[in-house]
Amino acid sequence: MQALLSFEQAPPIAAPFRFFLTAPFFSGLAGLLLVISGGDVFASRWTPAALAVTHLLTVGFLLQVMLGAMIQILPVVAGANLKQPLRVARIVHALMLVGTLALVAGFLDFSAAAFPLAMLCLSGGVACFLLLAGLSLRGVPSSSATIAGIKRSLLALLIVVLLGMALVGGLEGRWSVPLLDVTRIHVAWALAGWAVGLLSAVAYVVVPMFQITPSYPAWFSRSFGVALLSAVAAASLAVLGAIEWLATLLESMVVWLAAGFCATTLWLQARSKRVRPDTTQRFWRLAMLCGLLACALWAMVRLLPMAEAVAAWPLLFGVLVLVGGFMSVTAGMLYKIVPFLVWLHLQNRGRGRVVAPNMKAVLAEGKMAQHWYAHCAACGLLLLAVLWPALLARPAGLALLLASVFLARNLFSAVTIYRRHAALVDARLAESAVGGAA
Repeated sequence: MQALLSFEQAPPIAAPFRFFLTAPFFSGLAGLLLVISGGDVFASRWTPAALAVTHLLTVGFLLQVMLGAMIQILPVVAGANLKQPLRVARIVHALMLVGTLALVAGFLDFSAAAFPLAMLCLSGGVACFLLLAGLSLRGVPSSSATIAGIKRSLLALLIVVLLGMALVGGLEGRWSVPLLDVTRIHVAWALAGWAVGLLSAVAYVVVPMFQITPSYPAWFSRSFGVALLSAVAAASLAVLGAIEWLATLLESMVVWLAAGFCATTLWLQARSKRVRPDTTQRFWRLAMLCGLLACALWAMVRLLPMAEAVAAWPLLFGVLVLVGGFMSVTAGMLYKIVPFLVWLHLQNRGRGRVVAPNMKAVLAEGKMAQHWYAHCAACGLLLLAVLWPALLARPAGLALLLASVFLARNLFSAVTIYRRHAALVDARLAESAVGGAA
């Protein structure tokens, strides 16, 4: 798989980095909102504060990082070059920033204009990205599980946005929508079709490459994405058709497929050639373990009627999936991708005459470990806060805010190192050019 990578086609480093650098701002806002709202956030998953926190993490944090990663991945992994990637990144990033803030403002009832603005900006930003990504992928054969998975995930993202627009319009009374059913489908496409679909497609490359593990089994990487998307689509049709037994069966299939991905990844990590796991591997392992726990919780609720009666289980499931699962794996990927991109761009900038700094010098292990401990504390406190919201909601919010600050600090530190060494490279190249002319 690594032989398929074309690093010479990488976009300017500012294109993906603008998404990476602003993502911690939104997770920090989620922590701050928890501190302000306290236990009210955990009263129900339908409270305005809970919806705001959820979308700060999903749209503000996860989607920001995923879009930035896609801008980097499309040309390098799929050979699909976006036209003017820096301009595309600027436009999409600006629309996503405004749209996410407007969406949260709408949930918190700050302004009547918030939801329309959110619909306009978010749909516009995603549509712009999808259109240009689709054009770049036109004619690119699905020659690997990663390229095929990327194409499926883009389709899923389109459906997620369309469903989100339908929900916002329904909330505003613009049209009649079965809100609970459409929300159920929206969540399935967002978490499974888009997020797990894209994560698995990227994992086929980054897990063996960065964690020095064996490759995913060929049969798994060939069939997983197709089975996942098919199950999500079939479950959506069953929900719309009000065939509850079939919808539950197909949703359970989606959950078990996700559990299979988590278990397979843990199995590969156990066979890593690294003597000692680093912080990025710890983030990945935490993510996969939380994913398995979330799947086990789902199974328990479906098998035991008394468990389904516990009102807190959807919130526990949400914390395990969003914070323990997706936020953890996102941090693990950022801590490999960001130093690698800094090294790659400085190496290219030096033209073989000026050596780039070692990747370990870009992000120190100690700084990443600080974020790891804060993130683990946030995960644990958020899970406990679901059960004891009045006592632990604010400490959980503080821990999430602290973890976001550590992540932001580390990412901005990498940018500072890049700028410093880029100036040094340019100065040394200029000196050598003057010396050669003399």
